[in-house]
Amino acid sequence: MKSAQRKREQPVAPPQWHARYLVDTNVLIAASAAMARRKGETLLPHHREVSPPEPALQEQVLRWLEAFAASPAHLVLDLAGAINVEYHHKLDFHDYGIEVVMAKLSRDEVDRVSVDYDRDGAGILPQPLDEVVHDLADRKMVAAALQALSLPGSSAIVFAGDTDWHDWESELTRTGLTLLPLIPVWSRTRHAEKQKRLHKGHSHD
Repeated sequence: MKSAQRKREQPVAPPQWHARYLVDTNVLIAASAAMARRKGETLLPHHREVSPPEPALQEQVLRWLEAFAASPAHLVLDLAGAINVEYHHKLDFHDYGIEVVMAKLSRDEVDRVSVDYDRDGAGILPQPLDEVVHDLADRKMVAAALQALSLPGSSAIVFAGDTDWHDWESELTRTGLTLLPLIPVWSRTRHAEKQKRLHKGHSHD
């Protein structure tokens, strides 16, 4: 039983590291919750509210982030600093996720890309992504990832519990973007359930 559980919790990692990653904020929060739990620290409100709530899945996300922190792979940030501002807004300064961001910055393992913003502070995307990516906060993430495609080497968007990325997956991959879901069984199952609820709701209209 325990061996089966360990197998299920093995982290999802690419066969080789991409040159850089755009890391969804949810990854940093889930990993921070797992690290706090590992250290026996009191969980903060954002730790208790993050998706997925299961400790084993959060630990899986943490293991990937630890491997990323130890790797030479770069973190993608925007020149305006909006992505880093979001990280610090959603996490505590002492969270492990912030430690990883600061470590990448200190080692100059960061690729800063130019992102254009509209008057509301949302990242500007080309069509058809402008109509596809409905989450305004994630538009800057997608815009940064698109800019990173012009840099040498490969890049990927890494996410965990935010199933919106699956909503946009087909359109994003058509533009050349690579998506790396860290807990794909969980996120794809939750996404399918969400889609089923939406279709059921529309069928009653």
